[in-house]
Amino acid sequence: MAILNSKIPEGQLSEKWINYKDKQDLVNPANKRKLDIIVVGTGLAGAAAAASFGELGFNVKALCYQDSARRAHSIAAQGGINAAKNYPNDGDSIYRLFYDTVKGGDYRSREANVYRLAEVSNQIIDQCVAQGVPFARDYGGLLDNRSFGGALVSRTFYARGQTGQQLLLGAYSALGRQVQKGTVKMYPRTELMDIVVIDGRARGVVVRNLVTGEIESHFGHAVVLGTGGYGNVFFLSTNAMGSNGSAAWKAYKKGAFFGNPSFVQIHPTCIPVHGEFQSKLTLMSESLRNDGRIWVPKHKADAEKIRAEQLRPEDLSEENRDYYLERRYPAFGNLVPRDVASRAAKERCDAGFGVETGKAVYLDFKHAIERLGRDTIEARYGNLFQMYEKITDQNPYETPMMIYPAIHYTMGGLWVDYELQTTIPGLFAAGEANFSDHGANRLGASALMQGLADGYFVLPYTIQNYLADQINVPRISTDNKAFKDAEQSIKAQLKKLMDIKGKQSVDSLHKKLGLAMWDYVGMARNAEGLKKGIAKIKEIREEFWKDVRIPGNTDTINLELEKANRLADFLEMGELMARDALNREESCGGHYREEFKTPEGEALRNDKNFMYVAAWEHKEKGDPKLHKEPLVYENIEVKQRNYK
Repeated sequence: MAILNSKIPEGQLSEKWINYKDKQDLVNPANKRKLDIIVVGTGLAGAAAAASFGELGFNVKALCYQDSARRAHSIAAQGGINAAKNYPNDGDSIYRLFYDTVKGGDYRSREANVYRLAEVSNQIIDQCVAQGVPFARDYGGLLDNRSFGGALVSRTFYARGQTGQQLLLGAYSALGRQVQKGTVKMYPRTELMDIVVIDGRARGVVVRNLVTGEIESHFGHAVVLGTGGYGNVFFLSTNAMGSNGSAAWKAYKKGAFFGNPSFVQIHPTCIPVHGEFQSKLTLMSESLRNDGRIWVPKHKADAEKIRAEQLRPEDLSEENRDYYLERRYPAFGNLVPRDVASRAAKERCDAGFGVETGKAVYLDFKHAIERLGRDTIEARYGNLFQMYEKITDQNPYETPMMIYPAIHYTMGGLWVDYELQTTIPGLFAAGEANFSDHGANRLGASALMQGLADGYFVLPYTIQNYLADQINVPRISTDNKAFKDAEQSIKAQLKKLMDIKGKQSVDSLHKKLGLAMWDYVGMARNAEGLKKGIAKIKEIREEFWKDVRIPGNTDTINLELEKANRLADFLEMGELMARDALNREESCGGHYREEFKTPEGEALRNDKNFMYVAAWEHKEKGDPKLHKEPLVYENIEVKQRNYK
């Protein structure tokens, strides 16, 4: 059984990463050519890692389930990337970024990892500028910054509302350079199906070619998962349709512990659900909260008239508007963290003040346009306004946007130590695929920061520390029994799915799972609901294995088979999420148990009993086993979060 060892270096917090790098083992250039690294996923974390490993001289195989790494879901990130450069000279520092991140995560993240993230954040900006990322600039030509939720300083670098796209193009260019040099070999339209563990170490992967259906094996001295999160377990989320988390789940079932699976982020600024046949939600960037003001009608009668289309929101006078975030949280106003803003929106809508279907609030730019002019707002957010108008057929320059909370990011993920290594030696996880840096709630503009930090500036060091004593390990043939057994197991799983020949489509069953997850494991949770949710998920899983229908066959492109494979994992993942939420008898960040709240309705932690990372171990028979990594805060005063 694996033992949790976070491997946090000795020394002062600000010296831990320096001390680690000074004392780590290295691999000399000639020996790097003898070592193979497999990188699964080519979003920001995966592309940055693969490019960096290639530049160092390792042999790299990069697996991408899309036809191009440019299509990774990282491209969808809109608002920006955090760094502690303090260009606006408004009081920012590495420590303040570290502090805001730990506080924003409601004191459920590991101090040493978060400080390292803040420490390397500045290097990310320099790296991206060198790659040609077109960050916004001020009148004098210097890089511009804007504010994001959970901070009182402006530290977010951005490229209009397309920051993720521009950063991904930068990482993609670095990756492409290594592909051209021959240090990285790309495998597009390839999906991981299993991880091969030999003598207790990750030694390769088994994949499926999504075009031909062929099952193939690849050896690696180490394997890195940069495969994103599992938000699509809820069916409706802001994630791309293909985002899934299956790779992390395969790792979990091979022995890698899963950390904090119940910690899922609800984003407050999503375009509301508009119909029962919708399959995806669209996010409006958190950056809009810089200039937009969030409100609902002050009187229920006005809300009812708006819902009945008897009153337009722009006709409602100022004294009849409730800018509820500014009222409840005067210090941070509309820039409170995402979990706080989401719960506040739900509370207003549940109380009867919601608009449209009753599940929406307004994000209004009237005052910003009056203050700054339409041209300025268009320069900052123009592409976001265009996207909103195309989806809703409403002009946000003239009428307020409508928003409502939705599933977005997953703070939980594979448990990793300070080196980003899972409990399986040789298996590493980066970016959203690990649990590492965000605690119970991720601050806005920190996902891009973590993905690039892990890929460019952490893994290139820590993976060498692991590989230094692997230089004499010969490449293992994929004819090895461990690979062949894994291939046969996958083929049997695919045949089992195809042979069900039921009557229900994959999407219809996934939608049932999503509704159960949202109702019982969503924004608000309680013990009774979570128990019902677990039972309901088991019912749907049984229904899936008896009645799913997958057309086509296994030896060609088959999107329904791909989705069925992922849904099989989601049906197990959802239960673990509910179990973790039931076990954690407190409210913290995005995990809100209705039984545990302050008199004002805020999240109420239980630091005495739950200040730990919940790391779950898979059991072939019986329930998963919970391991606990205690969280120790030596550099921050732990207290009730206050954004008032």
